[in-house]
Amino acid sequence: MEPLLSVEMQEILEQRIKDFPEVEKVFARIGTPEVATDPMPPSIADIFVILKPRNLWVDAAKTKDELLEEMEQALKQLPGNNYEFTQPIQMRFNELISGVRADLGIKVFGDDLDQLVLTASDIVKIVNSIEGAADTRMEQVEGLPSLSVNPKREKLGRYGLSVVQLQDWVAAAIGGESAGILYEGDRRFELIVRLPELLRRDVEGLKSLPVPLPNGDYVPLEEVATISIKPSPAQISRENGKRRVVVTANVRGRDLGSFVAEVQEKIQSQADILPGYWLEYGGTFEQLESASKRLSMVVPITLIVIIAILVMAFSSLKDALIIFSGVPLSLTGGVLFLYFREMPLSISAGIGFIALSGVAVLNGLVMLAFIRDLWHEKGDLLLAVTEGAMIRLRPVLMTALVASLGFVPMALNTGIGAEVQRPLATVVIGGIISSTLLTLLVLPVLYHWLHRKENVCI
Repeated sequence: MEPLLSVEMQEILEQRIKDFPEVEKVFARIGTPEVATDPMPPSIADIFVILKPRNLWVDAAKTKDELLEEMEQALKQLPGNNYEFTQPIQMRFNELISGVRADLGIKVFGDDLDQLVLTASDIVKIVNSIEGAADTRMEQVEGLPSLSVNPKREKLGRYGLSVVQLQDWVAAAIGGESAGILYEGDRRFELIVRLPELLRRDVEGLKSLPVPLPNGDYVPLEEVATISIKPSPAQISRENGKRRVVVTANVRGRDLGSFVAEVQEKIQSQADILPGYWLEYGGTFEQLESASKRLSMVVPITLIVIIAILVMAFSSLKDALIIFSGVPLSLTGGVLFLYFREMPLSISAGIGFIALSGVAVLNGLVMLAFIRDLWHEKGDLLLAVTEGAMIRLRPVLMTALVASLGFVPMALNTGIGAEVQRPLATVVIGGIISSTLLTLLVLPVLYHWLHRKENVCI
C-alpha cells in the first residue's frame, strides 16, 4: 500500500472536520508559502476552522471546549496525524516569543539526534501522565523516506569509474541538471533535464538505469551501487548552534502555573537526561512568568496607595484599616466564584482582583464616612451605626449592582475573547457580592466594636 501524500491526508482530515454541524468552512496551508516568512516542512499544515454563529449550532448549550474535545476524539481515529488546537493570534505570539506554538514548549538540546528523540519521547510520556495535559506531541524529526544509493567501490574500480562520476550521473538523472536558460521578455527560466516523474519514483526501475563507462559501454546502476529506500531525518532544528527537539503541550481545565511546576518536578525526578543534554521551557509559560513578576510589584503598590489615601481621608489609621478589611473578604468571594465555575487562577483573574479592591474600598468608604459624620453630629455611636447602616443601604446596593451587572455579559461570554473576559468578570461579580454583605453587616459592627470605648468622635 502506497503512503498517502500530505495533500491527500489533508483532504481526509478536512472532510472529517466538516462533518461537524457547528463548522462552517475549513481551509489549510501546507508547507512553506511563496513568501517564506513562515518556513515549514511539507508534512505540517495550518488548518483554519471557521465555526458557525452560536445561534446556528445544533446544541446551543454546547461549549467551545466540549466541541474541541469531540473534534479531538474524532481526529484521533485518523492514523498518521498529530494535532494541536490553538488560536491564530495566540499561536503567532507564542511563536514570536519562544519559537513554539503551544502553551508549554520543552526544548531538548544536545548533539546526537537519536538521543534527543529518545529523551523527548520520555518527556512526552511524562507530560501525558499529568492532569490537564492536552495535544502533547513531539515535533516530527524522523521518518522521512529518502532514496539511498551506496556505491560498490570494488566494482566501480573494475569498470574504471569513480564515486564522484557515479554521484554526478545519479544526481543528474534524479535531481536534474541545468541545460540552459530560456528568456521570455524580462523573465528567464532555467531548463532542467532529468528523468520523468514516473521513473524517478520507481525504485526498481532505477536499478536498471544505464551508467556510461569510459569505453563507451553501459552498465546497470544496481551493478555498481545498492539502491534502497531508507528513513532519514525529516528536519534538524538548531538554536544557538545546538540541535534541539521540542515537545509541546496545551493545558485545559487547569491553571498553567501549577501545571508547569508539576511538569518540571516530574521531569527532574523521572526523566533520564544524559550529561551534555539540557532542557529549556518556553511558550505561554514565559508570558505567565513575566506577568506574574509585574503583578507581584503592582498589587502591593496598589494596596499601599489605597491605605495611604484612606488615612489621608479619615486622618485615622484605625478607620482606614477598618475599611481596608473589606479587601481580603471581597477577594474570598472572587476565589469562591472561580472555584464554583471551575476556572483556574489566571492573569486576567488577577487583574479582576485589583479592580475588585477598588470597588470594595469605595463601598466601605461610602458607609463609614456617613456613620462617622452622623456620630460626630449626634454623639451617640450606636445610634449613628444603626441609622447610618440603614440610610446607606440603598447607595451601597446601587454601587454594587452597577458594578456587578455590568460584568454579567462578560461572565457569560462564549465568543471571541471569552477566555480573558470570563475569569475577570467572575472575580469581580463574586467579590462584589461578598464585599457588599461585608459592608452592610460586618463593617458597621466592626466600627462600633473598635470605637465603643470612645465617648466622642475623634
